[in-house]
Amino acid sequence: MLVEKFSIPQISTGDMLRAAVREQTPMGLKAKECMDAGALVPDEVVIGIVRERLQQADCASGFILDGFPRTVPQADALKQTLVELGKELDSVISLEVDIEALVERLTGRRTCSACGKGFHLKFDPPAADGTCSACGGTLVQRDDDQEATIRNRMDVYHQQTAPLEDYYAQDGLLTAIDGMAEISSVQQQIVSALQAG
Repeated sequence: MLVEKFSIPQISTGDMLRAAVREQTPMGLKAKECMDAGALVPDEVVIGIVRERLQQADCASGFILDGFPRTVPQADALKQTLVELGKELDSVISLEVDIEALVERLTGRRTCSACGKGFHLKFDPPAADGTCSACGGTLVQRDDDQEATIRNRMDVYHQQTAPLEDYYAQDGLLTAIDGMAEISSVQQQIVSALQAG
C-alpha cells in the first residue's frame, strides 16, 4: 500500500537475505545459519546490502526500509550511510503487536514455492490445503516461521531492537502505531505519520 501510494520502493533486508540464501551465495549461507536459529544476521552483511540498494536509481525519490535497522550499531551505520548518500530519514514507524498475535500471524504464513504468492492459514487461506489458489504450486512455510524460532526472535528483539525506540524518539522520528487495530486503521495511521514526517 505504501509503495503504491508514495511510488517508492520497499527495501526489505529479509527479502534480500532470503534471495541470497536461495542463490546459496557465501553471504546467503552465512545468513541462513543465523536466520534458521532466529538470530540476527551480522551487521556488516546487512549494512553492506542496504548501502548498495540505497544507491540504486529507484531510491532517488525515497524508500521504505523494512526490517532494518535492528540494532543501535545498525542505526548508527545507517545514519552515516545516509549522510554520505545525501539522504535522510523522515519517519520511523513502530508497529506494536501482542506476542501471541505475532506467533499466530507468523506460524500461519505460507508461500507458494512456484509463484511466490502469500497466504495465511487463518486470515487468507488457500482454496485447497497446501496448494496455491493462483497457480496450483505447493505452499511452504518459511523455516524462520516455526514457533520456537519466532519466540527466540522476540527475545532477540527485546534485547537488541527495542532500544531503537528510544534512539529514534530522541531524534523526534518515532511514531508508535497499534498493530492490533483493523488493517485500514493501521494503514491510515502510517500514512498520516509519514505525511507529517
